[in-house]
Amino acid sequence: MLIETEPTPNPATVKFLPGRVVMGAGTRDFASPEEAEASPLASALFALGDVTGVFFGGDFISVTVGEGSDWRDVKPDVLSILLEHFSANMPLFAAGSAGDIHVPADEDAFAENPEDAEIVDQIRELIDTRVRPAVANDGGDIIYRGFDKGTVYLKMQGACAGCPSSSATLKNGIEQLLKHYVPEVTEVRAV
Repeated sequence: MLIETEPTPNPATVKFLPGRVVMGAGTRDFASPEEAEASPLASALFALGDVTGVFFGGDFISVTVGEGSDWRDVKPDVLSILLEHFSANMPLFAAGSAGDIHVPADEDAFAENPEDAEIVDQIRELIDTRVRPAVANDGGDIIYRGFDKGTVYLKMQGACAGCPSSSATLKNGIEQLLKHYVPEVTEVRAV
């Protein structure tokens, strides 16, 4: 089995492509070892000690290392864990019952005005069709969190979270796109 790697705009994050589906639908972001307990693969990656973030996309895994870590030292260990996991066809998530499921509160979502429903639909459509595919190419994801008085709130995940160029991406890319197609948008902010 061959696992390809790609750099991302975030120097702390590398995108790993196992050549198969990782998440059948959706994405999953792990920002701590405690969150990673739901996944044997994410737990094994965090156990390396240098890993500070794991993100599962449709056909990739993005791994972020902490400050002071060198990818030349960490990459062989990450590749070894990924090879073992995918070669053995291990499950991505730990088995459990419905009682084990914890859906965190969406504390960073914003209440929206029902009168803005048409605007919100346009924003969501643009994010899903134009923005998310581009961000996924860079090893991350972007999640819509709300629209309030002209401001769109978005959450960056995976390689995009903490990326030095994420502010420029938000302001120069996403904000300009949304302003062009949805005149009611005046600003885009990360949450």
